[in-house]
Amino acid sequence: MEVMEKRPNIYLPQIARIIDVRDETPDTKTFVFRLRDDAAHAAFAWRPGQFVELSVFGLGEAPFGFASSPTRKGSFEITIRAVGALTRALHAMGAGAEVGIRGPLGNSFPYDEVQGRDILFIAGGIGLPPLRALIHNMFDERPKFGNITILYGARTPTDLVYKAELKEWASRQDIKFMVTVDRSEPGWEGNVGMVPTLFPKAGIKPEGTVSYMCGPPVMIRFVIQDLVSMGFADEDIISTLERHMKCGVGKCNHCCIGHKYVCRDGPVFSYKQMKGLLE
Repeated sequence: MEVMEKRPNIYLPQIARIIDVRDETPDTKTFVFRLRDDAAHAAFAWRPGQFVELSVFGLGEAPFGFASSPTRKGSFEITIRAVGALTRALHAMGAGAEVGIRGPLGNSFPYDEVQGRDILFIAGGIGLPPLRALIHNMFDERPKFGNITILYGARTPTDLVYKAELKEWASRQDIKFMVTVDRSEPGWEGNVGMVPTLFPKAGIKPEGTVSYMCGPPVMIRFVIQDLVSMGFADEDIISTLERHMKCGVGKCNHCCIGHKYVCRDGPVFSYKQMKGLLE
């Protein structure tokens, strides 16, 4: 008789312990987690672009994308901005506190199929964390990819996440990294302007390049228009879509767009797929 593989109940949260918290901006923190059960943690595998439903017991749960690469074992990271009761309660927690984790959920960024090609990352604000998971994954397997360009923008220098890490990226010789802010602050000597203002300076070549982006919906809309006008193929423009993924498994209909569920069929879509949803 065939023995069925035992899998975790996707509706039942696993207990995860916070092992570290790092301040990123005045309202954003990075949480480092490890599942309390060692066997469960050893079996916990995710891909960049996927997300979890995170529970703060007594308040509910909300979806958050992974901010760390599966190539870096031992823990996983999620970067969270405090915007409501659940996230503010989470920000009040420290190392040793426990939360519920359901996942990993959703699809992931194309990875194996883009090996050998040039990669363009475009991130806005808190949209960098999900891309960071893929960036680290590609850094750890750097020879598999061509040129890597990372363009990142935030409202102000204070709002930039991973500030120490950004300095490391700027010093790397095997990538091109550029950052900009919408509004300058005293002491800022870098670029000022929206992310698309970096395009002419970055020397982007659409041929042989795959673009990944994540950020506010208004940024995504205008960046896609720019990439299409530059000559990027629809299938080479990859983005996340933002919806309230309440259940995470395509049952509650909150994130339905056309005939697709962002939580189950996404949250990663190519522009070609997005146009199909609109049609």
